[in-house]
Parts: sequence; structure tokens; C-alpha cells
Amino acid sequence: MSGRLSIGVLSADLMSLADDIALLENSGAGMLHFDVMDGHFVPQLTVGPAFVKAVKTKMLKDVHLMVEDPFDSIKQYASAGADIISVHVESCVHVRACLQFIGTLKNINDAQRGIAAGVAVNPGTALCDVKPLLEDADVVTLLGINPGYPGQTLYPDTAARAAKLWELIEESGRDIFLCIDGGVTKENINEVAKMEPDIVVTGSAVFEDRNVAQNIRMMTDAIK
Repeated sequence: MSGRLSIGVLSADLMSLADDIALLENSGAGMLHFDVMDGHFVPQLTVGPAFVKAVKTKMLKDVHLMVEDPFDSIKQYASAGADIISVHVESCVHVRACLQFIGTLKNINDAQRGIAAGVAVNPGTALCDVKPLLEDADVVTLLGINPGYPGQTLYPDTAARAAKLWELIEESGRDIFLCIDGGVTKENINEVAKMEPDIVVTGSAVFEDRNVAQNIRMMTDAIK
């Protein structure tokens, strides 16, 4: 997964979604990002497991659960074809149990591999809260904006927080991917690249002006 874009499906033309997914695949995109919002953990309400399952793609399905108490819904997203399932540090008391549960689930897309367990952290959350979860995480997603609120720009302290997260990951001794999510644009992709992320989540920047292949190439080259 290193050096990849994870492209937000909700930024596509949902009335022509099959065409846009084919466009992404033909442009070399490797991951499709699903922002699942419940209207409680964040103010917006988006999609659920039925939508994730309905999307047919060769890309990895990267499911970001911005929901309260995600444990009971995790299995539904695994059954819907998720390759990565991320839960928030702030979403419930037993986050580690969620990560451990994800680690036990089968990947219906490939029986030879499991589902990557991801933990996401909001801009206002202390990174020390992530440290005890690294034992069970495969991916750590650093939010560069507050999730669920449109029109934001990347927080200036994101780079410093990314550096601290890398320190924590190195201290853990585990092979964990770092993902940057939120406020990523073509204008700041080089700034984001300096944070050395393995995965970068972006949406509208890819579909801007409908120059999808060109935008993917430019942003992928930057993070490589």
C-alpha cells in the first residue's frame, strides 16, 4: 500500500459511478476510500455497508468508519468487501477490541490475506491516546481536518503531528502504515509528501476539472 492515493468515492459522480470507477482504475488508482458517517459521531450522514458492497472494483476498499460504537457494524463492512477498516480513537471506550476483532476477520476478496485494522485520530486528540493501540493496528490515519465539516483546509500542525506519530510507530517496532486524510489538494500535495505518508486520502482534488488521470499521476508522483 506504500505511496498510494486512496480516493474518496463520494467525490465521484454518483449518478455515473461505474464510469468514474472505471476511469479511476484505468488511471492507475489502487485504493477507493469510503467515508462512512452516521450523523452522530460527525454531523453528516453518508453511506453504509450496502453501498460498499454494491461498488464493484478491482481497487482495494478502504473503509473509514466515522461512527459511534463501531464494533457491531465492523463485520458488516467485512462482509461488504472491505480490505481496510478504520475506526476512530474517539469513537468508543473499547477501540482496541475493535482493532483486535478486525484482525480476526476474513477478507472476502482474497482468502490469503486478512483485513487491515486501522485507527484514525482527530486533530484535537492527543497522540498519546494512539500509542497503546499500535500493538493491534496496521494503519494509523492522521486527520488533517475535523471530520464531517466541509470547507476546511489542512491544519498547520499536521506535519508536526505526523512526525510525532512516526516516532511512536518506530518505538512500537511494528510495520505500520501512516495515512494522511483531510484537506489534501493539488496545491499542498508536496507539503503532505514531506510528512512521508504511505497512504494519502484525497477526493475532490482528483476529480477536479475531470482531469482524473493527470491529477492521479501528479499526486502519486509527489508522494512517491
